Amino acid sequence: MIGITAYGAYIPRRRLQRKAVAEANKWFAPGLVGGAKGERAMANYDEDAVTLAVEAGRDCLPGERGRVDAIYFASTSMPFSDRQNAGVVAAALQLERNISSTDVTSSQRAGLSALTAALDAVAGGRVTAPLVVAGERRKARAASPQELAYGDAGAAFTVGGHDVIAKYLGSTSQTLDFVDHFRGEGEDFDYGWEERWIRDEGYTKIVPATVKALLDKTGVAGADVAHFILPCPFAKLDQTIAKQCGIDPAKTRDNLAGTVGDSGSTHALLMLAHVLESARPSEKILVAQFGQGCEALLFEATDAIELLPKRLGVTGSLARRKEETNYLKYLGFNSLIELEKGMRAEVDKRTALSVLYRKNDMLLGLVGGKCRVCGTAQFPKSRICVGPNCKAVDSQDDYGFSEREGTVLSWSADFLTFSMDPPNHYGMITFPEGGRFMTDITDVEQGQVDTGTKVRMSFRVKDRDERRGFVRYFWKAVPV
Repeated sequence: MIGITAYGAYIPRRRLQRKAVAEANKWFAPGLVGGAKGERAMANYDEDAVTLAVEAGRDCLPGERGRVDAIYFASTSMPFSDRQNAGVVAAALQLERNISSTDVTSSQRAGLSALTAALDAVAGGRVTAPLVVAGERRKARAASPQELAYGDAGAAFTVGGHDVIAKYLGSTSQTLDFVDHFRGEGEDFDYGWEERWIRDEGYTKIVPATVKALLDKTGVAGADVAHFILPCPFAKLDQTIAKQCGIDPAKTRDNLAGTVGDSGSTHALLMLAHVLESARPSEKILVAQFGQGCEALLFEATDAIELLPKRLGVTGSLARRKEETNYLKYLGFNSLIELEKGMRAEVDKRTALSVLYRKNDMLLGLVGGKCRVCGTAQFPKSRICVGPNCKAVDSQDDYGFSEREGTVLSWSADFLTFSMDPPNHYGMITFPEGGRFMTDITDVEQGQVDTGTKVRMSFRVKDRDERRGFVRYFWKAVPV
């Protein structure tokens, strides 16, 4: 028996109110008012597809990660076209170096395709415990319907043959060059085709055929499906498709459109994680996603699902929200307007790639050292122990700080240095086991930070080299 062994999810805490978007643009696009209900997940200025995937991966793998022997990263908004994005995620999660890695992209069903590939790899004996992560932060033109519809999120799953919480029953797919939308090389925004064509010729014909083929292949009746997952932008069309396939329309799961938005290639996985939070043993779960064809997978929850340790998941991420009504802030965070950043932002942000490679564990994994002689932890790792009564030489083993809670020792809220979300919060963070370093503090409001504030570390974009197109990452502190 193979299948899903764990899941995780991450939704940024900012939730842009759709009403604020419609109000700001009604002079130009009054029709947006009709879609101005609810809210959508809005990534912070220092988040992207990679950081969203890392946070979901941490939620999926809260403990030992040494068993992971492959990583699949799915996204259509990856920051690099020619640098393996999965490798950045693996480094941040402190996975072993002797793993295989794959980027899966260029389709809205990339998330499910990555999950299928991982399951097939386990079934074929090529790997034993792969990790599938997905993250999506897509841009949309100002005053477009996509601006209201899109949302940012990450999801993650581990797959294997032990402690399976959702048994894999089978999958099927169709590959058709049906172009409902596309984004050309070098373009920032999607170009979409006519909605009626997409609905009537795309979803209505392609998805039912794929789902019925899966049910026939596995010998499962549609009436036996307890949860039907289909990200779909058309209201109630997912229920109509369910009925066409013999599935009770009432079994169709909420697509999170009113609280998260459409997170693209991540969305089917995000909805699957949401279902697994409440699924009961023996319940069958069918998940499908449309995109240049369709991908569909069928699972059956096992008794082990009730033993899986609790995690933040979709429900926890939805609960930790901050309402955002400042539409201009959204535009600024997504580089949709050009802000005057001032002289202090005029710094060459070229990254020394040789240093990045040599210090990869420290910079991407937040790995320091711990002395074998006195037990003192320190960051960064060095040859000589910082313990005042130790000073042992070459006595340190690798010691990760990313999963450890820290405390603010000293801090500043600075309006003089440039920040995309002023004031710029930063401070000295200390850890109970030893170790301290200066870093930025993010996802924070003015007045929220003080000496003694408890923080957790979060993998974020440190800065962007706009001249060369390079993104540099590091860890920032987030108030607990």
